[in-house]
Amino acid sequence: MRSHDTALHPPTRDHLDWPFYDENHRALAAELDDFIAGGGLGEVDHADADAACKHLVTALGSAGVLRHCVPKAFGGVSEEIDSRVLCLIRETLAYADGLADFAFAMQGLGTGAISLSGSEALKRTVLPKVARGEWISAFALSEPEAGSDVAAMACAARRDGDHFVLDGEKTWISNGGIADVYTVFARTGEAPGTRGISAFVVFADTPGLTIAERIETIAPHPLARLRFDNCRIPASQLLGSPGEGFKIAMRTLDIFRPSVAAAAIGFARRALDEAVAHAKKRKMFGATLADLPTAQSTLGEMATAIDAAALLTCRTAWQRDVRKRPTTREAAMAKMTATENAQWVIDQALQLFGGRGVRVGEITERLYREIRALRIYEGATEVQKLIIGRELMKGTGRS
Repeated sequence: MRSHDTALHPPTRDHLDWPFYDENHRALAAELDDFIAGGGLGEVDHADADAACKHLVTALGSAGVLRHCVPKAFGGVSEEIDSRVLCLIRETLAYADGLADFAFAMQGLGTGAISLSGSEALKRTVLPKVARGEWISAFALSEPEAGSDVAAMACAARRDGDHFVLDGEKTWISNGGIADVYTVFARTGEAPGTRGISAFVVFADTPGLTIAERIETIAPHPLARLRFDNCRIPASQLLGSPGEGFKIAMRTLDIFRPSVAAAAIGFARRALDEAVAHAKKRKMFGATLADLPTAQSTLGEMATAIDAAALLTCRTAWQRDVRKRPTTREAAMAKMTATENAQWVIDQALQLFGGRGVRVGEITERLYREIRALRIYEGATEVQKLIIGRELMKGTGRS
């Protein structure tokens, strides 16, 4: 499904003048704009999410964009993954197309744990292929009864000589069904709760791994429920040490959570730009919609909500990249604020479009569907509030 509005103007880059960004980030933004303006994403058919994502991964890999998802030693650009780069790329891609953002994000999230804790052999097997867009990756953490409550995980892995044997299910797995490699978290029982979870790399063709169900959502994405039935994998595909899976998962999410906020900002910027353009053209009461004080007031609130979220997001990414400080609290603030603000901004844009805003295929209709999931995945808003409160109780509530 294509939008009725095919003229894509570049997003605003005013925020790149903020002191959180360096010259290399501004140069990257210009490269991304040229890539998209030159048709680098190609035709994206939202009616076939599987094919669209495969196409987008190939396009992003060929253009070198996916190299920012992995460390330099394994085909990447930087020695370490740069959080501000991730945010900038996701904001830009989300502005252009939600599936393009999704395709990029999952290449990073799906292999983030491998970059952090994988063996040299695993890194060399997986990361270069992901960076080139030859393989698609996935991150398998959630279960039917263990979403926000990771400690309730039931999928188990038992040691059997030089192998581990996985049994159980995972659900809401992005790229499920099209991925070549999965990072899977399973209970190994070293201790109660989250301390007894380990992380593994499972290749898609491993016997015992099946796609139990494909899941359809309001904004089409490749999603699936996975089943593991006596799924044997070599012990060499364990990430880190037994029992370290939860820590690995949280470290991975801490890296990529600010980029979720950035994607939400990309959606919101597109909604604002479309609303401003529409308001300037829409004739109403002998003038234009843009001439009405109520419309100006709404647009002003929308712009302010976006900048507030962008400042929190930039601060988080800059703190991780430059100050090398933990960003658990800051990332939660950014993710919560950006996704909630973006939902409101897009709703206001749709309202300004009136009846046209809900027409299938309109930009506002597509954005309205695409933004909703961001308030849930990688930690729902309610969980982000708990994280912020918990960090405050630890005495880390820095101003």
